[in-house]
Amino acid sequence: MQLTQLARRSVLQVGGFIAVAAVLSGGASATAAPTAAPAAVAGSTQIDDLGPAVVQFSLMSSVTIGDTVYVGSRNVEPARIVAVDLPSGEVTAVTYLETGHSLQAMAVDPTGRYVYAGVLQNAAGTQPNLYRWDVTTPDEPAVAVGRIENRNVRAITVAPDGHVFAVGDGGPTPPPLWEYDPATGQVSNLGAPDPAATGARAVAATETTVFYGGGTLFGGGAARAGLYAYDRATGVSTNITPAEMQNDPSIRELAVFDDRLLVGSAASTEESKVAAMSLADHTSYSIATSIGKTAKKFAMIGDTVYFANEAGMMSYSPTSGAIGQVSFDGPSLGEIWGVSSARDKLVVTSAFGFVAEIDPVAGTSTVTDLVTAGAPASPQAAMGLAAGLGSVYVGGTGAIAHHNLADGSVDYLRAPGEAKDAISVNGMLITGQYSSQGIWRYDPSDGLPLRQVADFAGEQNRPQDVHWDDVNKLALVGVQSDTVGGGSLWTYDPDTGESNMFVNPIDAQQYVRAVATHDGAAYLGGGLQNTDGPGTVVALDPVNGQELWRIAPMPGAGISALAVQGDHLYGLTRKGGLFVVDLVQRTVLHTADVSSFSTGFAALVTNRGVVYGASEKNVFRFHPTTFAATDVVRDINGAWYSGAHITNDELGNLYTLQGRNLVRIDDQPIAVDIVAEARCLGSKAHLVVKAKNDEPQPISLTITTPYGEKVFASVAPGKNAMATFNTRAADVASGAVTVQATAATDGMETSNPAVFNAVTCG
Repeated sequence: MQLTQLARRSVLQVGGFIAVAAVLSGGASATAAPTAAPAAVAGSTQIDDLGPAVVQFSLMSSVTIGDTVYVGSRNVEPARIVAVDLPSGEVTAVTYLETGHSLQAMAVDPTGRYVYAGVLQNAAGTQPNLYRWDVTTPDEPAVAVGRIENRNVRAITVAPDGHVFAVGDGGPTPPPLWEYDPATGQVSNLGAPDPAATGARAVAATETTVFYGGGTLFGGGAARAGLYAYDRATGVSTNITPAEMQNDPSIRELAVFDDRLLVGSAASTEESKVAAMSLADHTSYSIATSIGKTAKKFAMIGDTVYFANEAGMMSYSPTSGAIGQVSFDGPSLGEIWGVSSARDKLVVTSAFGFVAEIDPVAGTSTVTDLVTAGAPASPQAAMGLAAGLGSVYVGGTGAIAHHNLADGSVDYLRAPGEAKDAISVNGMLITGQYSSQGIWRYDPSDGLPLRQVADFAGEQNRPQDVHWDDVNKLALVGVQSDTVGGGSLWTYDPDTGESNMFVNPIDAQQYVRAVATHDGAAYLGGGLQNTDGPGTVVALDPVNGQELWRIAPMPGAGISALAVQGDHLYGLTRKGGLFVVDLVQRTVLHTADVSSFSTGFAALVTNRGVVYGASEKNVFRFHPTTFAATDVVRDINGAWYSGAHITNDELGNLYTLQGRNLVRIDDQPIAVDIVAEARCLGSKAHLVVKAKNDEPQPISLTITTPYGEKVFASVAPGKNAMATFNTRAADVASGAVTVQATAATDGMETSNPAVFNAVTCG
């Protein structure tokens, strides 16, 4: 992300208000856990804590028992389940889990006594990831009952006899089917039904059979949708995948209703499918092509099946094969994480933080906002950042937090999916939205809400990096395709509204992980799902998609971040490598091991003439001549959901996370105190700039203003350089000056900005 500029009105819009904004603005209970102060470079770095970055009750699953909806949290720690009584609209119980950051998997046992849950975790280990909550005694906390050896539990179900079955991903082998026996307390590996699968996120069970849905979740490859029937008596798995689903990346959802198995697929290059399969004869099924790329969360009312796609509720008739959109009078549902039926109504849990009871016949609805109902909001791990003109935006799940730096207030824009990255240019916010949501725009000057302005092929689903091309006036978005592999470059022209997509600009395997630009060329950095390479950099014309040249600066490692300073392209790899490419000669100028500063997904930004980096642990910068890395803030330990971010504003302030809090960092590689003031001398305005050398060594200074430039070859420590510029005008608007500083000892150069206020003379 790069320099951002955004003038901003206080606004809560797109699909209605977000109740948690009141919590954050009022400061009630939505506070971050105390974190240790990070270590900074003495004397040259100031850190300001701006409070929790994104505060919500974010969710990822739900189940319903009678009039109570049990909702599993997302992207907060500790993970939690809340019980919401629908008639009263109140949260009646909350339980916290010992491990995990999100609950994607929840299920109810046949008696209605227990809610089972499986968590997503940041790392594999020996900690439990299966939990059970006895909801007949809700004041007693959920207890850990065991663990599957996959890092993430993606789906869970309970058979009629009370045995629990779970599937997931995040292991070294194809994902197995797991069984928990409540009588013995044992968790057993039943084998991997699909040897090609990279993940599984669907499971359903009867007295005799467990149905396993797998395929590709990430990384592309040969795995496709696989539906398997596991015979509980013999332990044999049989492939029963409908032929019509075999081109889809994965089976997304499974549910048993009466004598039928309902099957939903996740699609990429085609539309998703829905099937109703006979439990007695798996070759007997009806199937229909759906609308959108996802078919999940089944419920039945009468003979009609209801399910969610990526934007709303759908209806499906297994008899006729007809699929249609469910229309109702309520708000946009966004991403849906739970669907059930009660009293001929659909109970739908929205990622926007509410539960909607929908009458699909009458088209009416009742909405219960979870924070208003009493669900505990907490600081989330965050995603993209954009900053400028007194505002900082932080991407969360289902929302973008706007921090107003003038008064410290925080309000929220509702946004579908996740703002993985963003920029702000000339008062306009531009985001790349996961999953498959394209590019969104918010411009306070046009009076319109945050809205989608560019839509792209669904398989190009995960934006990674958003950058502004000031030459071509284009927003550039680097994207990965989770299920197909490869990636794309999206472009958007905010003046014309035109957009474009260039698929696999690096190759058919490498995601587009990083984007930078210089003199109208886009530079794309590639990587695979793991940390490996080849780590190719491609120079591309972003207007026509033509490749200009390519290079592999550090083969064997995927690229996580790029930035340009002068004629040098800086890059970080996920294995802790730094490379610098001479853009004129198109050669690798420098490489180094910087793993003590950064590994994994990092970010780079050019600020004050210096390239800065942020990893999940540290903030650092590189010398513009020697390329040596220096700590700026050590052990900042930002709580990022999918890789670190750092951005800056027009004053050269940096923004990132310390823990789950947003922080502003004022770092001066060369300490210069600058004051710029427009004054009246007679009837004309003059601009006076004073720059004090706060370094212990002599420096040279170049003061550049809209009204001229002055050079000071050597300014002694503690001394001032002062310059006065005649504007030759009676009235001067507010503006900015730049002071270029160069250290005599090591050649460090920085560009320090300062602003001045308007003045009227005469």
